[in-house]
Amino acid sequence: MVNYDVYKQGEKWIGKREDGTRASVSAETQKEAYDATRDLMARNGGGELKLHGADGKIRDKNTIAPANDPRATKG
Repeated sequence: MVNYDVYKQGEKWIGKREDGTRASVSAETQKEAYDATRDLMARNGGGELKLHGADGKIRDKNTIAPANDPRATKG
């Protein structure tokens, strides 16, 4: 399980592993970067995906399958 962040860097939106040095995904829009990063994670074992707003603050966190969701409730 590998965790990723999606955030704005300059004019681009970046999807990057938490422990990575380079971006895995680069896109024009936040949605494109999020979707591409989510697909990459699903193919590679899942993990937690943190979505940052343009201000850098975390807006949302999602567990991407097949990783284990830390929440005990469904939804």
